[in-house]
Amino acid sequence: MKTILPLIAALLLITGCKRNTPPEPTETADTTVVTDTTASETETTNANGDYETYYVVVADTAQDYYTLHGQMLQLHASLPATIDTMGRYYNKAKNKIVLPNDDEDDIYAGDYYPRRDPGSTLSLEYLSMYKDNTDTTTIALVTGIFETKKSADSANAILRKFSKNSFVLKSEIYVGCMH
Repeated sequence: MKTILPLIAALLLITGCKRNTPPEPTETADTTVVTDTTASETETTNANGDYETYYVVVADTAQDYYTLHGQMLQLHASLPATIDTMGRYYNKAKNKIVLPNDDEDDIYAGDYYPRRDPGSTLSLEYLSMYKDNTDTTTIALVTGIFETKKSADSANAILRKFSKNSFVLKSEIYVGCMH
């Protein structure tokens, strides 16, 4: 029995952190920025291995989910960018963005799980996940999370043609296991 318990604990730890895998790269048109991830240009080193310095590109922020959802659909129609909700939706009763109650992740089912991996997909996130001292109900229309400032600035330059309120936010994002 004593030899089985460590094996079970190791299995739970390994399978419990599956949401931290990066998304598959997608083909993009010429108006989308390709993330540069060469080791010499990556700015994601951090003394604490559980955090990475990333650059979050935000098209706009608001308190109202439906306003930003509409803007996200407009950007999706205007840009060759995909929408990745990670299975989340806006739950009116809870007044927040959540995973479905029957999500495969028992810990976060029915609750918010943040986008944390680099990529250039559209999603609605809580700004407080990326910026300290921010109202926890402020929602951000995120258009990308990038490993370098250069990539984020390039993406923002394209985005500015469609969203005058867009900005780049340098963020220390927790990338460790959330279980």
